[in-house]
Amino acid sequence: MRNVILALCAAGAFSAAAHAQQWPARPVRVIVNVAPGGVADVTMRVLGARLTETMGQAFIVENRAGGDGYIGFEAAARSEPDGYTLVYSPGSSMMIAPHIVRRADLDPLKVLTPVVATGRVSLYVLTHPNLPVANFAEFLSYARANPGKLNYGTPGNGTSPHIATEVFSREAKVKMNHVPYKGAGPALKDLLGGVIDLTFDPGVGVAQAKAGKLRMIAVAGPQRHPEFPEVPTLAENGIRGVDGGPHFGFYAPSGTPRPVIERLNREVAKLMQEPMVRERFNALAVETAEPMSPEAFTAYVRAESERYAKLIPELGIGQ
Repeated sequence: MRNVILALCAAGAFSAAAHAQQWPARPVRVIVNVAPGGVADVTMRVLGARLTETMGQAFIVENRAGGDGYIGFEAAARSEPDGYTLVYSPGSSMMIAPHIVRRADLDPLKVLTPVVATGRVSLYVLTHPNLPVANFAEFLSYARANPGKLNYGTPGNGTSPHIATEVFSREAKVKMNHVPYKGAGPALKDLLGGVIDLTFDPGVGVAQAKAGKLRMIAVAGPQRHPEFPEVPTLAENGIRGVDGGPHFGFYAPSGTPRPVIERLNREVAKLMQEPMVRERFNALAVETAEPMSPEAFTAYVRAESERYAKLIPELGIGQ
């Protein structure tokens, strides 16, 4: 009996390894749980094009925006865990939103397995030109003198820009109104149209600032933007603790064969070192992630989730 069990285990291991070697044998669907035009969407399309080339099968992006990321998670949870449905998500959907939405029927950390981190963003404080401020100091004075008058847009409730703006508001002692969207792209569109006054933008609006259609007044990140050297960081202005949030990354439905997860991790890690990919990410102001095993990424996700579980109640978000 023992020999039979060992033989069955060996056969199972061989089958999983063979599946990973053959994978992908058909196109792979990658669910992106934000709207087209956002940083997660654009970076996934960069990686998807290269994965299609290097792995010989199409990696097809399917946007499932809304529900604070949960619409995409639900679609993945209903899929077969065979490696042919993946999720590419901002870190905020996985590590922040669950502490705000608190859905008993769906825990992203249980239905999805972290595969590989790809990058993280700095945030750029962009204002509409009609706002009567020319720099951060003037903005801060204006915001303090007009509590509750300014409207700021974000990619959605519980997103990194949402958390960052609330941390900023607490540290800077200002009061602004939150307008959530279904992605950074729609928020940028309304900022350009003057519907909202400002946004902590994850990089999609930098080109509009360069074109003079928006005004960049500060950077929520470790360093100034190279194309806006005159624009200071928030830390330089004495506002600390504001950042772009956790890493973007790939996830797979729980139960996906381990060899498939490990192979995708290796393939994406290789792409993250390619000059073209790094240049495309840098153009979006995305800092590429250092290589991280699935186990290390899982530990990172859990640690960040615990950090935000403590921070969110302090900010009064979702209460």
